[in-house]
Amino acid sequence: MDSQFTIVIADDHPLFRGALYQAVHMAISDAQLLEADSIDSLRHLLGEHPEVDLLLLDLKMPGANGFEGLAHLRGQYPDLPIVVVSASEEPAIIQQVLRLGALGFIPKSVPMKELVNALNTVIGGDNWVPEGISLHADAEDGPDFASKLASLTPQQYKVLIMLRDGSLNKQIAWELNVSEATIKAHITAIFRKLGVKNRTQAVIALQQLHIVES
Repeated sequence: MDSQFTIVIADDHPLFRGALYQAVHMAISDAQLLEADSIDSLRHLLGEHPEVDLLLLDLKMPGANGFEGLAHLRGQYPDLPIVVVSASEEPAIIQQVLRLGALGFIPKSVPMKELVNALNTVIGGDNWVPEGISLHADAEDGPDFASKLASLTPQQYKVLIMLRDGSLNKQIAWELNVSEATIKAHITAIFRKLGVKNRTQAVIALQQLHIVES
């Protein structure tokens, strides 16, 4: 397969990044591979490499916060094909991944041969999910809040996560090296975009995008 493909592997486990690295090279021998081990390093990488053709994303790496990371990445990079590669294989999780706009879902438990076949499928522009999983999510379960979350700017997203973690305005301002007035302006914009009235409502809404740890 011809490939001037640039593929990002985003996973915090070095051993699994190595396995994905091997599988990608079996699918496309001359692909350029880039690696990230957190959402922050991933954002930095995507900022430096706008030509990325495919992102292989772990849902539970640092900063991902369940579905939050995927939802926000879809908003910031709407044209970037994203395939989730995760140890969480529950059908409900896979359906939510598809609703949030991912091209596919590859369980970490699949054998190497199936992993290579899945990568060949998504690299070719088609969806791939495990056998028995529908590619069509129910419209009535659409990700209304996820789409609102995706509308936040990267800075607003950082502020929201710090609000969720219980940080005060002055703490957020210090961490982001801006004034408290700037943080208040961000918070006002965040509440407006999310359709909430206060921090508590924002945090509660955000929790619906979390994955329950097994």
